[in-house]
Amino acid sequence: MQASAENLTSSRTMIVTTTENIPGTRVVKTLGQVFGLTVRSRSLGGNIAAGLKSLVGGEIGSYVKLNEDARRQALDRMVQNAAAMGANAVTMMRFDSTEMGRTMSEIVAYGTARIVEAVTDSPDPASSQA
Repeated sequence: MQASAENLTSSRTMIVTTTENIPGTRVVKTLGQVFGLTVRSRSLGGNIAAGLKSLVGGEIGSYVKLNEDARRQALDRMVQNAAAMGANAVTMMRFDSTEMGRTMSEIVAYGTARIVEAVTDSPDPASSQA
């Protein structure tokens, strides 16, 4: 998710980045860790189809979709959590996953919730006169 610098003050704007710093912004306040998680289970039919597909090799499309949907949901929940804290950015965002039993996976998106504001690259007029 990205937003233009002009929109950083909008209450609906959320920048999510895997980096520590966001070019063109400065950190006003670091609010702390933020996360979103989901636990997904594969269906019996999906497990059987995937087992058959694994015999011949190749990508298992149903699992790809399951993981993509789980990551999107975890990311959306993390953004909601950050917004509830008053953040307009999440830096150092990462995903992690864990298998729970034989049929369940936990996906978590996490990062640092921050309030950032746009900065201009133009020099201060007072300092250029000195």
